Amino acid sequence: MQTSSIFLIGPMGAGKTTLGRQLARRLHMDFFDTDRIIEERTGVDIPLIFEKEGEEGFRKREAAVIDEFTQKQGIVLATGGGAVLNKTNRQHLKSRGTVFYLNSDLESLLQRTHKDKNRPLLHGSESPEAILTRLIEQRDPLYRETADHIVDTSNSSLRYVIQAIISHLDNSP
Repeated sequence: MQTSSIFLIGPMGAGKTTLGRQLARRLHMDFFDTDRIIEERTGVDIPLIFEKEGEEGFRKREAAVIDEFTQKQGIVLATGGGAVLNKTNRQHLKSRGTVFYLNSDLESLLQRTHKDKNRPLLHGSESPEAILTRLIEQRDPLYRETADHIVDTSNSSLRYVIQAIISHLDNSP
């Protein structure tokens, strides 16, 4: 099995952090989450960064973290749902490791995110369903363009998804 880095992309609620942590443990790799790194470095949570700096300020911080961490070898990195909006981020992810798009249906995403107060994009004037639908329509083509593999996390157990990822890694040249 290859020892390059594994990058997880996909919409909020697809399971990037939860799955990434378990995958890294299983593969004896270090795990990092871009949102947590940004929070640790700024000392504040993501909603406050959005409030003070706007989405643009957050995306600049995110791009710097992605550039830095995609240069590390042998890690599992969970990215924020909007990381693929930046072309440079997509290039870094694609060229520096193996990218898995964790895809999930709308119902699963709504169920997983409905109580989470740490997702500023879900707290607009529209319903969470309308917001998620719009975000998926906008980002799905970018996820697909960036991904080496697509894994559905909708109704699959954590164990099944981890095994699917490991199978893809084992079968990669």
